[in-house]
Amino acid sequence: MSGAAAALHGVFDHAARFESRSATREPAWVKWTLIGLALAFFAVFLLLPLVAVFYEALRKGWAVYYAALIEPDAVSAITLTLTAALCAVPLNLVFGVAAAWAITKFEFRGKHLLITLIDLPFSVSPVVSGLIYVLVFGAQGWFGPWLSDHDVKVIFAIPGIVLATVFVTFPFVARELIPLMEAQGREEEEAAVVLGARGWQTFWHVTLPNVKWGLLYGVILCNARAMGEFGAVSVVSGHIRGQTNTLPLHVEILYNEYQFAAAFAVASLLALLALVTLVIKTWVERQAGRANKEE
Repeated sequence: MSGAAAALHGVFDHAARFESRSATREPAWVKWTLIGLALAFFAVFLLLPLVAVFYEALRKGWAVYYAALIEPDAVSAITLTLTAALCAVPLNLVFGVAAAWAITKFEFRGKHLLITLIDLPFSVSPVVSGLIYVLVFGAQGWFGPWLSDHDVKVIFAIPGIVLATVFVTFPFVARELIPLMEAQGREEEEAAVVLGARGWQTFWHVTLPNVKWGLLYGVILCNARAMGEFGAVSVVSGHIRGQTNTLPLHVEILYNEYQFAAAFAVASLLALLALVTLVIKTWVERQAGRANKEE
């Protein structure tokens, strides 16, 4: 029986090696066809629109481009976009770290519910989330009369824009940290506790150094989404020109008014943000890869 089993094992092992070779050693034309399709897709759907944005933005010269960026409404949109991002990113940073730490380092009731709630903005349309805030904080909403009596504006004001931005971006940090912390396990934290370290000491000296690159990666993605969010912000902003328009909303208004040069000029700022985000993301991935090799 042992000889038959060995022979059978040899047959399966040979078949597995043959299948592996046939799966990885494709003809050259297959490889170049796949590469060509990938490059064509990249050129048509990614590179060409990016080039078109900058071409249209600069087609009428630098003077028109610069004038579109320093126009008061554009400056207001840039300021509001930065304000929303500066409010949303730190809040999501704190929430993401706390949620990931709780989920990966502790066992408690409602753990799976918390994970589901973290993924909620990925499954809910941003427009729907904006409508929910209108239902809750609008003039005819649940808290609308109370807010009106106390002269507090949430919808069609900066607080509503910040809330909508926080909602659509809060999964990014947590979702980057949870798989990373789960892969690292709890052994180092438990060893630190046994040696007498307190909770904050364990976090600052053990947990945070191990997840710093993943944390930075999540913050980068969160910031990029915060600055580029359109749907939820569009619902709660009221489109008040010079007051509640972020950069994406300002681009829409300019384009609808047939101010194409100005629209593409402002849109080029968002395109530059995407490129900068890509560069920083690549740098973070390389640093993380080097750190893993050194370990």
